[in-house]
Amino acid sequence: MLDAFSRVVVNSDTKAAYVGGSDLQALKKFIADGNKRLDSVNAIVSNASCVVSDAVSGMICENPGLITPGGNCYTNRRMAACLRDGEIIIRYVSYALLSGDPSVLEDRCLNGLKETYIALGVPTNSNARAVDIMKASVVALINNTATLRKMPTPSGDCSALAAEAGSYFDRVNSALS
Repeated sequence: MLDAFSRVVVNSDTKAAYVGGSDLQALKKFIADGNKRLDSVNAIVSNASCVVSDAVSGMICENPGLITPGGNCYTNRRMAACLRDGEIIIRYVSYALLSGDPSVLEDRCLNGLKETYIALGVPTNSNARAVDIMKASVVALINNTATLRKMPTPSGDCSALAAEAGSYFDRVNSALS
């Protein structure tokens, strides 16, 4: 698991070179956007339960068979597991966004995720849809365009951070497919 700084050091070390040039510029930008990054992560974690429950509700509305007998969200235990998994995914996305590096998401969350769901008989297409809904919600929170969940954010454009967060959700969906 690396953060933006560790990644630059490791890359420079493998080249037996000093940290400089574009690597230093990237770190300067990372630092300059620090408050935006922190506020974005705060927006995600402050709304995580709502984002996850909205995503699961949306997934079920689109596929009501999930809550009928035999469906993967039928019974409280299965629904709770679905909500728990969504919380885990969004938590690791927030870690990746905070560190500016997807390795924590890859190593701790996505490694073996598809195989686990297949072994449990969980339909990955439904999970992917819930992840897409979470992605849309998180991007709206970061860009401060969520209709009912406005939060104070620093001035400036947060679209790069929103795109970064979106890319982490895309990684989740790639791991599921």
